[in-house]
Amino acid sequence: MSQLITIRSGRKEDLPRVLELVKELATYEKAPHEVINTVALMEQDGFGPNPIYGFFVAENTRGIVGLSLYYWRYSTWKGKRLYLEDIIVTESERGSGIGKLLFDRTMQHAVDENCSGMMWQVLEWNEPAINFYRKYGAKLDDEWTNCNLERDQIQSLLGSINK
Repeated sequence: MSQLITIRSGRKEDLPRVLELVKELATYEKAPHEVINTVALMEQDGFGPNPIYGFFVAENTRGIVGLSLYYWRYSTWKGKRLYLEDIIVTESERGSGIGKLLFDRTMQHAVDENCSGMMWQVLEWNEPAINFYRKYGAKLDDEWTNCNLERDQIQSLLGSINK
């Protein structure tokens, strides 16, 4: 790292840049059309009366160049866990150690908040990320299948159930 990097807690005024980074990640993951979030929603969800996520940013002289976004998860078996939604480092800064700084800060936050552990997902084709997590000794679990329903699906299902 040739530049000084500062890791700090995210602030409301960071959200426009945060959303840019989210869109950059979506493009990298070949799914830019999937991003429906907005700065207004992120402000409401992260800075309203009941925040549901938090984040750290990495800054250098060029501004915010990285992000670690997390929220709390509760396991019936293990209790409070930190769920790392994304670590994002802008493309021009990848490989410079910023991801490690963000990951380390997020791990420290999990410890500070008395979590029983930390969880996240990684795409099976994202070898750089997989190799990064392996350096930490992370358990990569291929036993579980991810499931989800989108809002319109839920509404449709509920509509057919409630008829």
